[in-house]
Amino acid sequence: MSLDLLRTFLAVHRTGSITAAAQTLGLSQPAVTAQVKSLESALDRPLFDRLPRGVAPTPAADELARRVAPALDALDGVVESELPSDEAVHLGGPAEFLCEVVMPMLAPLVRDGLRLRFTLGLSDDLLADLAAGRLDLVLSTIRPRLRGVRADPVYDEEFVLVAAPFVEEPAPLVAYAEDLPIVRRYWRTVYGRRPSMAAQVVIPDLRGVLSAVRAGMGVSVLPAYLCRGDLAAGTLVRLAVPEEPPINTGYLAVRSGAEARPAVARVRAHLVKELRAAPPY
Repeated sequence: MSLDLLRTFLAVHRTGSITAAAQTLGLSQPAVTAQVKSLESALDRPLFDRLPRGVAPTPAADELARRVAPALDALDGVVESELPSDEAVHLGGPAEFLCEVVMPMLAPLVRDGLRLRFTLGLSDDLLADLAAGRLDLVLSTIRPRLRGVRADPVYDEEFVLVAAPFVEEPAPLVAYAEDLPIVRRYWRTVYGRRPSMAAQVVIPDLRGVLSAVRAGMGVSVLPAYLCRGDLAAGTLVRLAVPEEPPINTGYLAVRSGAEARPAVARVRAHLVKELRAAPPY
């Protein structure tokens, strides 16, 4: 039984998909299917149940993964450390949080030689890319519930209701999206109800929402880390100071086995330390 068969099996088990495993391994789907069938034949037992979307591991597959994963990950770690490469670490997350908070944290590692590739987007899409092997780490605003993905809470994001000081209420609402996800969360937490107003201005970038509110277009709910400087300078003011401000927890997710790569482990450890040391963002 070759290590290649076990590596392919483990990729399928971790991603829950022949297609995703093929992308992770750089193989064709038929090649991955053939290797899984070959392993099943060698073991004389089925390892996966085929589903309309993806595959589900059998109890035998779960037991095999439990037994072989630590050894394969350790072997990959030895290879990685003994034969260092200049492969970049691929990190995904919300555009605003990565640009405003995370990039400054990672600057010392980059000056020390680390290569990074950033992917900006929504948590659902980024987590799918993580499970498929296209990303190594993801900062997610939702708790990941994917097989083969481990996630740890690392930061709290505080939301504030703000406007320019010269804007009088009632003022137009500026929002990130038509369905007002951030505004709805704030209203439910602070006022115990859904907002009754609709957005007059919609900008699918929180930095754009900040600029619009700063310019006097209206009011909005924004993460505190984005507008803390404006609040200190007086170019924005808080319209409410609730006893318990709305908080959203952020997670750092890593694909099972990815931490065997020293560069990924280094970035993850650095971010966990830095993010957890800071107050709510």
